[in-house]
Amino acid sequence: MGSSRRIGISLVVLGASLFILNSGVSRIALRNGIDSLQLTSLRVTGTLVALVLIAALFQRSALRLPRGRQLLLVSALGLFGVALLQFCYFVALDRLTISLALLLEYQAPILVALWAKFVQRAQVGQRLWVGLALAVAGLAAATEIWKGASFDTLGVVAGFGGAVCFAAYFLLGEACHDAGLSSVQVMVWGFAVATVAMNLVSPVWLIEADYTASVSLQGNLDHLSLPLWVVLTSVVLLGTLAPFGVELVALRFIPATLVTAIAMLEPVGAAALGWAWYAEALSPVAVLGCFAVVAGILLAQTARGIHPDDPVAVT
Repeated sequence: MGSSRRIGISLVVLGASLFILNSGVSRIALRNGIDSLQLTSLRVTGTLVALVLIAALFQRSALRLPRGRQLLLVSALGLFGVALLQFCYFVALDRLTISLALLLEYQAPILVALWAKFVQRAQVGQRLWVGLALAVAGLAAATEIWKGASFDTLGVVAGFGGAVCFAAYFLLGEACHDAGLSSVQVMVWGFAVATVAMNLVSPVWLIEADYTASVSLQGNLDHLSLPLWVVLTSVVLLGTLAPFGVELVALRFIPATLVTAIAMLEPVGAAALGWAWYAEALSPVAVLGCFAVVAGILLAQTARGIHPDDPVAVT
């Protein structure tokens, strides 16, 4: 395995781990008076503020407004890959079981592979398909979708919409890099678009919350507490800025097909976190499903490009 590939895979694993941790931290906020739309608005707005500060200190060129095709790409990434992705997921989560909502959203790796094969004309080989199929089957078992699954039409549409937006985030991020934009510039302007969109729906200045109030960490950590503002800061910095950033940077080292396959670790890790933190039961079938997801990802990541300089060719 080349050094670039190792760096890319390590970055995606780090990003997925931070997203997993954020699923537990976000639950604290959601159970203490912050609803899903409000949390999304706070999340993207706070991340934008942090990004602008980082750019002003370390990369002022990132604050320059992109032009032409670059502006279209970052606008699409912010609207679809950040704002609409989270909206679709929350709609699906509200109308379906958590397991089914996750399973639908994590069809994204298949969509990315299909895009690579039929639009980008990349050579997508059998190992990637087998790995993705094994991971999806494992995810279905890990989340036990047959337990209380509800096939609400709007919820299912939103779930598939989330998968499309999730795939769009990685494909548009890859296209932004190819268009010459830095990772910081992509994130600054992508989150700027998402911030405008979310504040039109749920303005952060209208959120009524006692940010200094001490809140329990819940579950097995119920005996511990932190101020609400610390929890929200973690959601912004460790649950959004860092993971979105490292997964975007990973696209400089490995193709979007592989990034999205490895990202399937997130729902499996979230299930494990729920067991460890919130004492949520994991059946033997769910545990086997988790192993199947990891096996599928390992198989998918063995797929190699036909040319070392080709960012999308996977065999």
